Amino acid sequence: MATYKIDAAHSEINFKVKHLMITNVTGSFTKYDATLTTDKDDFTDAKISFDADVDSITTNNEQRDGHLKGDDFFAADKFPKIEFTSTEVKKVNDEDYKVAGTLTIRGVSKPVTLDVNYAGSAVDPWGQTKAGFEINGKINRKDFGLNWSAVTEAGGIMLSDEVKLQLNVQMIKQA
Repeated sequence: MATYKIDAAHSEINFKVKHLMITNVTGSFTKYDATLTTDKDDFTDAKISFDADVDSITTNNEQRDGHLKGDDFFAADKFPKIEFTSTEVKKVNDEDYKVAGTLTIRGVSKPVTLDVNYAGSAVDPWGQTKAGFEINGKINRKDFGLNWSAVTEAGGIMLSDEVKLQLNVQMIKQA
């Protein structure tokens, strides 16, 4: 069995949400962990677990980050982790997969399916085997109890319910 751990120095965990329905605000998590185990070179039997430290959220705006960590959104003091555990990996073609699993945010667990592109594997100058993946998906934030909303003076929506997930992940094969 091969085990891979995330290479945080070469990975990004990002999300986007529409603000005022005219622009996207991008955020990320800076502290996270992931493990992938597999017996097969094509990852079709992979078991994946991921968690992100909610307190590490950043949108490059301290006031907004504080709001996101509070009770209106993630309630980081009560729910310090976002977690994902895979339940199924389906190979679409040599590079593309559908990964189904359970996503838990704010103590609410829901099934999600993510689009995964396998960019390949390479050996770095230090002899470590690394595998690269681009992961995309969409969730409805309200499904996970992230219900805060506001309306503009003109009656417009402040935040979309849809959140786009965009992860670029490099995994290191463990010896």
